[in-house]
Amino acid sequence: MNTASNANPAKSTFKEKLIDEAKKALALTLYLGTWFCALAFLAATLLDERPIPLSMFGFALIKAGITAKFLLIGQAIYPIKVDKTHGIVKSLFVESLIYIVIVLGLNYLEAGIDGVIHGKHFLESLESFGQSNPLRLAALSIVYWLIIWPYLMLAGMQLIMGQDHILSLFFGSKNSSDN
Repeated sequence: MNTASNANPAKSTFKEKLIDEAKKALALTLYLGTWFCALAFLAATLLDERPIPLSMFGFALIKAGITAKFLLIGQAIYPIKVDKTHGIVKSLFVESLIYIVIVLGLNYLEAGIDGVIHGKHFLESLESFGQSNPLRLAALSIVYWLIIWPYLMLAGMQLIMGQDHILSLFFGSKNSSDN
């Protein structure tokens, strides 16, 4: 006799969606955070920074959370679609480029807002994103794409095969009788 959950199914559905989105955001933040921390560590070792400041890992995790938010916003604007006749790779390649444009655009916006917060002009802050270096922006775009591509491939596999099947494929089945 569970009348509370039956009385308002839209509310429980909203709560479930909210929890699902929070889990997605956390998983994506941890995935991106691993990459960004590794890149920050690489940068520190290339610059021979000693001691390696731990604060850069905190900034990398914050940047991962912001980028995850931007990517999830991009998915809300332009949802992932997989055409089974074309396969996952062909279906998601163009979408991956669109997501990179969205993430970079939102990073530009973030740079502009951050500049205003720190007393600079918005447009001046936009122009200084990526140190105004087109090669740096190209390199950043390539690295972002290489990081986001496996995530999109996994998301495409989940759309086709289902999340439970993908989880059991990667981490094993919860039921020992499924073997």
